[in-house]
Amino acid sequence: MRLSTVSIAGKTTWGVVKGDEFLDVGTVLKARYADLKAAVSANFDGVTDAIASAVATPLSAVTWLPVIGNPDKILCVGLNYETHRKETGRTEVENPTIFARYANSQTGHLQPIIRPKVSTDLDYEGELAVIIGKPGRYISREDAMSHVAGYACYNDGSIRDFQRHTHQFTPGKNFPDTGAFGPWMMTPDEIGPLDDLRLQTRLNGTVVQDATFGQMIFDIARQIEYCSSFTRLEAGDVIVSGTPGGVGAKRTPPLWMKPGDVVEVEIDKLGILRNPIVDEAA
Repeated sequence: MRLSTVSIAGKTTWGVVKGDEFLDVGTVLKARYADLKAAVSANFDGVTDAIASAVATPLSAVTWLPVIGNPDKILCVGLNYETHRKETGRTEVENPTIFARYANSQTGHLQPIIRPKVSTDLDYEGELAVIIGKPGRYISREDAMSHVAGYACYNDGSIRDFQRHTHQFTPGKNFPDTGAFGPWMMTPDEIGPLDDLRLQTRLNGTVVQDATFGQMIFDIARQIEYCSSFTRLEAGDVIVSGTPGGVGAKRTPPLWMKPGDVVEVEIDKLGILRNPIVDEAA
């Protein structure tokens, strides 16, 4: 299934994307699930049956919101492709580099990524987002993938000068409306094996990042194992699994996103996340 969170005529709901229509399952199951995160935590129980009575809306009539708008945690993995590690000049490490993004820094498909008034150093980072379905602590690598509810495209938009103010990444990764998440999540049974799937980031139609998930330094199972060693993963948590080389900050001259640009993150089988760039309102 492809599941998303949207707004229709000002009302937030969630449901299933089928072809060029959105099926409003959230309204059918509103007595059971407050939102998509709640349905994720119940392993989508009842969703398939509810599809038959869900009202269909053309995708052109929905406003896309972040797939999971209220995760307990968004854990982001840094420097997780060798091409990106080398372009940053960082040393090899034995464990994943983890930082946090806040839920209110996210935005949806086709919604603007906002360049803040305090910086022009707005960079793209195309990534695969992993949505946790089954909570757990000290999850083994062997059992890790059974905790995955689905996958989505993510653009971990970064304000690079704020990211470099200290050794910690947090400020540059949490400006409002910089973390694009969508358009939908796809369940593992539909997307299948990950290693050969290709991720591309395009800026104004030009490919700026290109990699397969088999090139990750730490695969998804290792990320889940490691993250669950220091925090309890909850249903609806999001792990943003790292970006490949080609980021704008490491180009000569730097390639910053600016108002009028359009950035796309495409993942094989999964879809395309597209966002225009605008300046923060005065």
